[in-house]
Amino acid sequence: MGLPVLILGKSGAGKSTSLRNFKPDELALINVMSKPLPFKGKFDSTLSTTNYDEVKKAIFSTEKKAIVIDDFGYMMTNHLMRGKDAGGNKFDLYDDIASEPWKLIEWIRKKLPEDKIVYLMMHEAENDFGGIKPKTIGKMTDDKICLEGLFTIVLRCVFEDEKHLFQTHMRGNDVTKSPMGMFEQDTMDNDLRLVDERIRDYYSLPKLGAKEAK
Repeated sequence: MGLPVLILGKSGAGKSTSLRNFKPDELALINVMSKPLPFKGKFDSTLSTTNYDEVKKAIFSTEKKAIVIDDFGYMMTNHLMRGKDAGGNKFDLYDDIASEPWKLIEWIRKKLPEDKIVYLMMHEAENDFGGIKPKTIGKMTDDKICLEGLFTIVLRCVFEDEKHLFQTHMRGNDVTKSPMGMFEQDTMDNDLRLVDERIRDYYSLPKLGAKEAK
């Protein structure tokens, strides 16, 4: 059973930058919009696509135990734009846009080995009541799926006291959450590799780079 983890943040809040401490051979990156990384270096495994089947194939076939989809929200946006170009029924299109993310997250949970963690990065948005949530494709999609409800771990990239940080616990107006005792502090350094290490410690999963027992 694989583990999907949701990472939220505004543009420039540090989502992509949080990858900087992974070694090139530790991470498989699905770079949805083919954006240059905001730091020097590259990863051995990088794919640029918005096709859900290609994403599943890449995640399933890679030997890497940490996978990042950056930015997952653009997979929904591109689905919308392709559907508009093709014409057809608007309601069917929004049904598809809502169902594909749900199916991918369920697939991660049910089809992957337990030592694979898939980080889905998304922009954040503000709802009508001032709460922070994942940015999706409008109310019609939100009415069909509560995206954050599909995750046990939702972290938020924030900029506070001149530092880029991960927020690890809810502050009352957002959907940040993590299992009890996984993160001691409400914020931590903006370092996804360190997050990965904490998650693996918590669930007793093999750490990145650990040799498999023969």
